[in-house]
Amino acid sequence: MTRTLPSTNRSLPIALLRARERVMGPIRALLSDSNLTEQQWRVLRVVQESGPTDPTQISEEACLLLPSLTRILQKLEEKELISRSRDSVDRRRQVVKITAAGEKIIDDNIEASMALVERTRQKMGEERYEALLDLLNDLDRIDL
Repeated sequence: MTRTLPSTNRSLPIALLRARERVMGPIRALLSDSNLTEQQWRVLRVVQESGPTDPTQISEEACLLLPSLTRILQKLEEKELISRSRDSVDRRRQVVKITAAGEKIIDDNIEASMALVERTRQKMGEERYEALLDLLNDLDRIDL
């Protein structure tokens, strides 16, 4: 028996990719002025939000594989946006902190970033925007 795949406009993976590109396009443009990639921005935001943290937690929260994160952390450290040190208790553990320069990058971009969020909320409607976030978070928690 031959089964037909759903059309691409009803494919969840394709719909997620289309939505990601729609959302990330303006963010990429915003970040290009700061000489940051979207992945570097995610790492900075996670470290700012979490405080001093280890790479494993950053990789989980920023949705990055550890090998990619290692390169990103190296670039951010070269740009002096983060600092890395050894944990004082467990010397095997690395601790990543955002620097004042990293905080400044976020501060310099937060208004424009929030304007993008607000524009999306307005275009979608508050209720649909929040429902979408809830559904995406639910999807992230289920075991497929």
